[in-house]
Amino acid sequence: MSAASASGISITPEQIEATCAVIRPHVRLTPILEASGADFGLGAFPVVFKLEHLQHAGSFKARGAFANLLLRDVPPAGVVAASGGNHGAAVAYAAMRRGVSARIFVPNVSSQAKTARIQAYGAELVVGGDRYADALAASEAWAAESGALQVHAYDQLETLLGQGTVGLELSQQAPAIDTLLVPVGGGGLLGGIGAWYAGRVKVIGVEPTEAPTLTAAMGAGRPVDAPAGSIAADSLAPRRVGELMFPIARAYVEEVILVADAAIRDAQESLWSALRLVLEPGGAAAFAALLGGGYRPASNERVGVILSGANTSAVDFAAH
Repeated sequence: MSAASASGISITPEQIEATCAVIRPHVRLTPILEASGADFGLGAFPVVFKLEHLQHAGSFKARGAFANLLLRDVPPAGVVAASGGNHGAAVAYAAMRRGVSARIFVPNVSSQAKTARIQAYGAELVVGGDRYADALAASEAWAAESGALQVHAYDQLETLLGQGTVGLELSQQAPAIDTLLVPVGGGGLLGGIGAWYAGRVKVIGVEPTEAPTLTAAMGAGRPVDAPAGSIAADSLAPRRVGELMFPIARAYVEEVILVADAAIRDAQESLWSALRLVLEPGGAAAFAALLGGGYRPASNERVGVILSGANTSAVDFAAH
């Protein structure tokens, strides 16, 4: 069974398996960490964390970046991407490894930790505009002018296929999970994971209260513009979710939970305190739904949580 978009593009588990084989030499098989809800003052139910913040370039985005560069023809002009930061770092890293040029557009809200990563990988960085949508418009103009290949952060088939390999890996590492909490920005990760599991586990989207892109889309029956605020604005606040992921979300996502910025901060602090894991706000958002009570599992329910990014300067080792 597959989920089809309005444009007729479908994403199947078989396609995700094939993509995984292509990108496997270029991305890390990230580990899982098994814990108990009791470690965080919750009930004694099992929690499985998928540690995607340990991926190349600091987030799961490396998967979609390599899928684009390996499955599509890259022109002499190289690649161009718009990003809140993590996708840009991933595309810059993949381009560096593949020996192609990259120009990355980010908005002013992109963190210094992320822009520094983009530049460290040798990409040309362009900062401007208030939100991701501004960077996207600038990147599209550059693609039209230069002929560079656009690598979309979430609304591109290859991006979804790459992100779907997170679900493939987790299903092999933790086949007994009942529920999976997944952060939502543009929805590439949620769409890929939803297409992989195709209803075999309960998939739940988690997004900031101040950036309710999927919540707004579900209410309207289609992707629509939504507010783009939150402390996680540089990773989870595009203007709207992707057209390609939306039919997948309608088919396979059980519910969408909103989490306040305070809950996201609490999740960051709790992950550090209990597990010594450093996550950026967007990277900890899925766990905020569990820690803050937005999602309450049954006593024997086995919950999976995607920890999706760690591009932050919250811990400054040089200062100690």
